[in-house]
Amino acid sequence: MSGVIRAEHATGDLRLHEFRSRIFRNTRFVRVWLPPGYDDPVNSSRQYPVLYLNDGQNLFEPQTSFNGIEWQVDETGDRLIREGAIPPMILVGIDNTGKSRMREYMPHRSLSPRTLLAQGSRYPSFLLKEIMPFVARNYRVAQGPENTGLGGSSLGALISLYTVEVWPGVIGRLLLESPSLWASNRQIIRESRRVQRWPERIFLATGTNEVGRKERDQSVVDDVRELAAILRRGGLDERRLRLVIEEGGTHHESAWARRFPEALGFLFGN
Repeated sequence: MSGVIRAEHATGDLRLHEFRSRIFRNTRFVRVWLPPGYDDPVNSSRQYPVLYLNDGQNLFEPQTSFNGIEWQVDETGDRLIREGAIPPMILVGIDNTGKSRMREYMPHRSLSPRTLLAQGSRYPSFLLKEIMPFVARNYRVAQGPENTGLGGSSLGALISLYTVEVWPGVIGRLLLESPSLWASNRQIIRESRRVQRWPERIFLATGTNEVGRKERDQSVVDDVRELAAILRRGGLDERRLRLVIEEGGTHHESAWARRFPEALGFLFGN
């Protein structure tokens, strides 16, 4: 593969691809972490489940994370695979583009946060028609919703939720960390009530200290609980939905890193 950059500071085999999007008309890195043994001849015909995660620069290396704290996706994936807690799988980080992040992760216009030129309605096509085919062309990807996960935190979780709502049946594993359900006057919650088909497993989590102001913190937790109630009415029992309200948890990479082992094990565990 030409043009691949090997990450120096990751655990295991992390490969960076510069990716040009026709849909968003910009360029970003796509970070592909491969499981132990991927290149072994004995595995040459093996296909692997994939989890796609937003804000890719915050996942694997502190050097690229915007606040110097990473999710430790590589360390966690490596450990859980070696322990047999999850099958060998590919973990893909899709970078945000910095200045366009809010526009690309916001599916609806919003006054708070102020996003009048929201482009998030393009995101599902960007993922399903550009990113996923690119990864499948270059790596041995197992097909089907049971082998395909999507997730993120904050606005990255919001756009993940929006994607499974508008393209049902493609994503079978969904990770929602501290989702910004309040955006656009909670429009995503209203739309969730009309969804007929949800992913097979959903990990939904938030902290009780996301904002640092008591009333706002309570409303964040209330929104997450309301979404969980909608999901339960949609048929998700405790085998399919894991809800975590972490006491004292903040809106920060360190919290998402702390919860990632449980999330990955729940979504892809045997």
